[in-house]
Amino acid sequence: MSVTTKGRKQPTAISRMKQDYMRLKRDPLPYITAEPLPNNILEWHYVVKGPANTPYYGGYYHGTLVFPREFPFKPPSIYMLTPNGRFKTNTRLCLSISDFHPDTWNPTWCVGTILTGLLSFMLETTPTLGSIESTQYEKQQYAKKSLAYNLKNQHFRDLFPEICEEINKRIEDEQKSVTKSTAMSNGSSRGNNSNNELPNGDICGLESIVDNPQLRGAGANSTGNSLINWHSIYSNLIILISFAIFALMVNYVIKNINQE
Repeated sequence: MSVTTKGRKQPTAISRMKQDYMRLKRDPLPYITAEPLPNNILEWHYVVKGPANTPYYGGYYHGTLVFPREFPFKPPSIYMLTPNGRFKTNTRLCLSISDFHPDTWNPTWCVGTILTGLLSFMLETTPTLGSIESTQYEKQQYAKKSLAYNLKNQHFRDLFPEICEEINKRIEDEQKSVTKSTAMSNGSSRGNNSNNELPNGDICGLESIVDNPQLRGAGANSTGNSLINWHSIYSNLIILISFAIFALMVNYVIKNINQE
């Protein structure tokens, strides 16, 4: 009797999984995509796209739902595989819709209900077993890193080729944007250097002097000292010339007296 009952549960789970799959294809969920493994319909992989106006925006979060053969009478295990700043990775999550709480499980809940509940809880800050705390900035950094991270996962690449194509395009666009920005920055820098060149090297290092207060002070002192030195030289020359003229006049007077 138990063998017969046990044999009937597996077809019930598989039948229910197929119904849920068709329902998701017919009425896709916002921000969520899900696919069962081709060789095991009881293991589903999902991708959550970070909604706008949240720290997860721009990120792709890959995880799994592992259903028991007794589904829909028992809830699945829920895992998150992509680092996200909200849940631990590769860890069973304690949610009211997971196998941590079979007492609160409702057999009428489907795959779409589970994933919608997961996203809703992800956007909250309520702690639970399997959750972690992180800043908004850290979550944003996880979102940026999630693109390249997910592409390393074979199941992700096999089950979500359209999302992979979307991610690759985003990465390519970001690389082009960075390259263009770097080229513009280098071009602007070369243009500024060309315009700021000083002829004959007469004032070489002027830019560094202007940028450095100590050098500006040293430059001013040097200029002042130079002016003082030239002024001293001019004064000495005038004195020497005056003495020479005076000596010539005395010599001239003495000659005239001798002639008389």
